[in-house]
Amino acid sequence: MTDQAFQPEQIKWDRDGLVPAIVQDAVTKEVLMMAYMNRESLHKSQESGETWFWSRSRGELWHKGATSGHIQKIRSMQYDCDGDTLLVRVEQQGAACHTGRYSCFFNDIPVQGATDDPREAGDRFAMLNQLEATIAQRYAERPSGAYTTYLFDKGVDKILKKVGEEAAEVIIASKNQDNDELRSEVSDLIFHLMVLLRERGLPLDDVMRELGTRHNKPTTNKMR
Repeated sequence: MTDQAFQPEQIKWDRDGLVPAIVQDAVTKEVLMMAYMNRESLHKSQESGETWFWSRSRGELWHKGATSGHIQKIRSMQYDCDGDTLLVRVEQQGAACHTGRYSCFFNDIPVQGATDDPREAGDRFAMLNQLEATIAQRYAERPSGAYTTYLFDKGVDKILKKVGEEAAEVIIASKNQDNDELRSEVSDLIFHLMVLLRERGLPLDDVMRELGTRHNKPTTNKMR
C-alpha cells in the first residue's frame, strides 16, 4: 500500500493507452482471466465496483457480465512494481469465461515433472486448496449430474442440513471408536463445510486468519 493517493499516471499505459489486467478469484485465488483496461474502463471499475474492460477487437468498452449476468464484484485492485500490470481480485458471479468455464485457463500444456496432485506437492494442506478450487468451479459451471451442483441448486438450507448430518456422523464414529469410519465422516464434514463457505462467499483464508488471531491472543490463567 502506498502513502499517496492513486493517480492513473502511475500506470505505464502502452502506446494504445492500455494495460493488462489479471483477474483473480478473491476466494480461491484462482486466476480467472486476463483482459485490458484503458483509463476510462479503470475509472468505471473504480466508480462502479465491478469490472470494465476495453475490447481490442470491437474497439469499445465492455462491462463484464452485462449480458450474461456473470459480473465481477471487485474486492481489491493493485498494480505491480513496474506499474504495467493490474491485479483485480473479484467475487465472480457465475463463470468467468465466455465458454461457460469457471476460468479461462483450462487448456493444459504438458510440462516434464510437473504435477497437480496435491499429495505430491509437499504441502500437507494442498488438498484443501484444490478442493476449494474444484468447489468454486462447480459453483460457477453447475455441471449436470454433479453432487455439488445439486447442493448449490438446492440452496443454503440443504447445505446446512448436510453439514448437520455429517457432524452427527462424526460424533457417532467417534463414539464407535472406529478411526476408519471417523476419517471418512470427517472428510465428508470438511467437504460440506467448504461447500457452505463457497455458498456464502467466505474464503477459507479468512477462517485461517481467524484461527491465527485466536491462537495469538494472550490467554488468562483463571486458575486460583
